[in-house]
Amino acid sequence: MSLKTVGTALTRTLWTTGNRTPPVARSPKVNRLSTTCRVSGGREQRSENAKEQSCGSVSDRPSVDVQSSSEPPFRRTAGDKKQCKEPVGAPGVTGVRRRSYTSNAAPMDQRSYLWARYNDMKRLVHDLIPPGACKTLNSSAIYANNEVNLAEVDIYGFDYDYTLALYSNALNTMIYNTARNFLIEHFKYPEGIRKYEYIPNFAARGLHYDIQKGLLMKIDAFHYIQPGTVYRGLSPVPDEEVLQLFGGTYHVPLQQDSGFYGKGPKVKQFMDIFSIPEMTLLAVANDFFITNDIEYDPVHLFKDVSEAIGMVHLKGYMYKWVMQDLDKFILRGEETEAVLHRLVSQGKKLFLITNSPFSFVDKGMTHMVGKDWRDFFDVVIVQADKPHFFTDCIKPFRRLDGNGDLRWEKIKSLDKGQIYKQGNLFDFLRLTGWRGSSVLYFGDHLYSDLADLMLRHGWRTAAIVPELEQETKVVSTGRYALNLTWLQALTGLLERLQTHRDLDSKQVFQEWQKEREELRVMTKNLFNPQFGSIFRTCHNPTYFSRRLCRFSDIYMASLSCLLNYDPSYTFYPRRTPLQHEAPLWMDQLCTGCMKTPFLEEMSHIR
Repeated sequence: MSLKTVGTALTRTLWTTGNRTPPVARSPKVNRLSTTCRVSGGREQRSENAKEQSCGSVSDRPSVDVQSSSEPPFRRTAGDKKQCKEPVGAPGVTGVRRRSYTSNAAPMDQRSYLWARYNDMKRLVHDLIPPGACKTLNSSAIYANNEVNLAEVDIYGFDYDYTLALYSNALNTMIYNTARNFLIEHFKYPEGIRKYEYIPNFAARGLHYDIQKGLLMKIDAFHYIQPGTVYRGLSPVPDEEVLQLFGGTYHVPLQQDSGFYGKGPKVKQFMDIFSIPEMTLLAVANDFFITNDIEYDPVHLFKDVSEAIGMVHLKGYMYKWVMQDLDKFILRGEETEAVLHRLVSQGKKLFLITNSPFSFVDKGMTHMVGKDWRDFFDVVIVQADKPHFFTDCIKPFRRLDGNGDLRWEKIKSLDKGQIYKQGNLFDFLRLTGWRGSSVLYFGDHLYSDLADLMLRHGWRTAAIVPELEQETKVVSTGRYALNLTWLQALTGLLERLQTHRDLDSKQVFQEWQKEREELRVMTKNLFNPQFGSIFRTCHNPTYFSRRLCRFSDIYMASLSCLLNYDPSYTFYPRRTPLQHEAPLWMDQLCTGCMKTPFLEEMSHIR
């Protein structure tokens, strides 16, 4: 059964079951709920089949998630111009179509009626949404937040770390171990912290850390903490305690939350992939003091851990490890070479702006692309000091000679084959003339790499999100598809039937709410047992996801995803329905399906 057939069948059945009126008295308030009728060209047009779908009471309609099912498009013919008629027994309410119950059978009691609706819905989910319905979801796709036509892009720019060069998880372990040792040896923290090994899957990118309370947590797009995702050390904090700590609410005020670059006065957001070891070390150090009942100041701990992590980078340890064992730490370098070669062969101009030093970049690019890697790029800028590179108008460019030493002459042009250090974007624009939507820049850090370019300068931006590869694998599993579909169906039941206020109904709803919370935990745990998906809280987008949509036109798991698309390909964002719109677009059924038309081109580099 195709995805479109499944979605159409489920939606039609949901509408049919959703329009049943229980054999109990309805209050006038329920009957006054608004109804909808499609209007086209000033006249209401629909087929007999569409009439019942489109003109049912809103109070009885199921709330179906756009990722799991969609309302089928209405098919009209020239003769389908009948209007919704007002049924008998519904004065003043147009377009309502209700069934008449004239059976002499004994009416069903309320509890049995609700459970019958529950069982009908569950049967639909299991029968019409088979496990693995989203197997066509592919992590090699590129996803669009904004429409981008590659035919209009003439200049491609790149960050280096986690953009041109992807690193293995072994690097996170090395960063953690070295920073932990700094914390003990340099900052004189207790030796007992050394027993804590790195926990690879504890933290996730995009989390927030309350500096004063010592809490690591996930926040949604509306600044609300997701229940069940607050950790003090390595232990979860009960939701009741979280409410007390935040004054009876899960909301984090804007003035406390992260600023534009993720650093608020009381709360910091960890947006960088390199920050995952830092979050783990914070949790470990907090856990040691708590479990050993040692008094400490969480603010001092945060500053010490941040400085210890900073020392790993400032002292060049990370650069040293990578350069000593490139095969161990750099992943999929041959794909980077394939992307650069393809873009240059299409006549595109390329440039590199990175915060890393030249010796480190040269070693890695030589490993991935070859010793002539600089021939691919029209401009190469190292140690750029982003995000200040995009906002500072004063810092000049300096040229490096063949040995990596700084030259003294004034830079009047940015020439191919040369290496430049520092500088600023305003001089870059003046010297190159590259500006506007003809430039597409790739980076992994939403704040440092992409935000200023999109908001201030109108460049096109592309976010590299390596976590997409694992997240799409989870979303493609039958277990996730079934749990999520049933979760949304159960939520729809609760929404439609909550008008029943009798004691039996309330008891049934309590059981359903409990099951709903269990389903939420199950779907969360499939991604990460502590914090779930980096893109969603229970149902809302995360704070990270909101920033991803705001600061990137397109996003992908790795740079190699470009190989799947024609150079004149146009990326169109899906028209996801707003809350007041009907979900009429069938491509919403499975996010990402059919979005990689040139996937076969990657076969030679996989």
